[in-house]
Amino acid sequence: METPEHEGFRDSIGTLTEDGERAWVFPKKPKGRFYDKRKIVSYILLILLIVSPFIKINGNQFLMFNVLERRFNIFGFPFWPQDFKLFVMSMLIGVVFLALFTVAFGRIFCGWICPQTIFMEMVFRRIEYWIDGDRGKQMRLDRQPWNGEKIRKRLLKWFLFLVVSFFIANVFLAYLIGGDEVLTYIIEGPADHLSTLISLLIFTAVFYFVFTWFREQVCIIACPYGRLQGVLLDDKSIIVAYDHKRGEGENGRKKYRKNEDREALGHGDCIDCFQCVHVCPTGIDIRNGTQLECVNCTACIDECDTIMDSIGYPRGLIRYASEDEIEKKEKFKFNARLKGYSAVLLILLIVWGGMLFSRNALEATVLRLPGQLYQHKENNVISNVFTYKLINKTNDEIDDVSFKLVGYPGEIKLVSTTDTFLVPGQGLAEGTLFIEIKQSDLKGDKNELTLEVYSHDELIETTTVSFLGPRSYK
Repeated sequence: METPEHEGFRDSIGTLTEDGERAWVFPKKPKGRFYDKRKIVSYILLILLIVSPFIKINGNQFLMFNVLERRFNIFGFPFWPQDFKLFVMSMLIGVVFLALFTVAFGRIFCGWICPQTIFMEMVFRRIEYWIDGDRGKQMRLDRQPWNGEKIRKRLLKWFLFLVVSFFIANVFLAYLIGGDEVLTYIIEGPADHLSTLISLLIFTAVFYFVFTWFREQVCIIACPYGRLQGVLLDDKSIIVAYDHKRGEGENGRKKYRKNEDREALGHGDCIDCFQCVHVCPTGIDIRNGTQLECVNCTACIDECDTIMDSIGYPRGLIRYASEDEIEKKEKFKFNARLKGYSAVLLILLIVWGGMLFSRNALEATVLRLPGQLYQHKENNVISNVFTYKLINKTNDEIDDVSFKLVGYPGEIKLVSTTDTFLVPGQGLAEGTLFIEIKQSDLKGDKNELTLEVYSHDELIETTTVSFLGPRSYK
């Protein structure tokens, strides 16, 4: 069965030609009420993105994802490898929230919040508009030979793109190793940190490639969210939609002619001006319906509203609406599906909150020394050797730390000159200790012991260890 001509767009993505080559997108510079709001949102998010690695709350970096040292800070809360379950729970909450938001409002995250879109549309394209001009001038510049004007504009644009990419790479690095570390490396100079400089140059090259050449292909090809929205969206989801009922009429679209009675001729309000296509950053025709390339950036809404204003027609031919609203005139409702996602999100938030506020400031891990069983000592005393590791999750040092044995008469001996020690802020203390218990007090060859960790006689953590002794025969 042959595909109808108007359905041909479903056979390939909008940025490919019939020969399978890249169809470069030259979007018209958007303007309008939604674009103005997007600029405000984007600039606020850009500021937050840039300053977050350098903001500290209670001494903790606001956002940090130090994979190498396995240290993470989310909104000022520090997470260590021992808090991996909390980190996973945070990611699950983010996924469920994104799913809920998509079911309700479509791919609005991509058009308004996604860093890829914000950097592309609000930074790199604005530089491009400033240097190359709007859509028509960009297309003419692309077709013209490599003369002095084209070389000058290309070199200036590529240089600025490189500078911005290098800046983004520094911010990205600050999220990975810490804002203070990046500032220290800058002050000390790249010669003392060549390995970091190489990493920085690699990040710069990646960002430069993405924003200079790959561009909208990230949203269409690389990002899985575009595919995910096809699973999550339904006829009740609010998306950027073309009102085909109003736009097509009985006899379809028609070019605008002044003083023509379009309603009598059976034509809809769409005058087939293609401005919604020209302004689209992914090069699609929104009039073909929901497509994975659409990032809900609202550029087509603003452009269509401008055209409608110019010919005296009401706005809203392209607008935020659900398929049911267009087809059945049904308004958005908080349906059972949304209630289900909301209930799951609420449960996860409650569990996550309980886990977060019940965790201790100090995490204690006591393990048997590998390869060691037990030792017989004088007076029928059994000794086991353990290694301990205490992680301080706060910025304040915890001093006068000691261990106490619970439930068994026995003694704990640290392999150190003192019986107490301190754990530095955001650091760890580790060492070796012996636990000695009389054989008569043991309950078998394997005993579960409880160790309490104190600081200035205040209980701050409890952990358990397995104590080995001689096998008893009856």
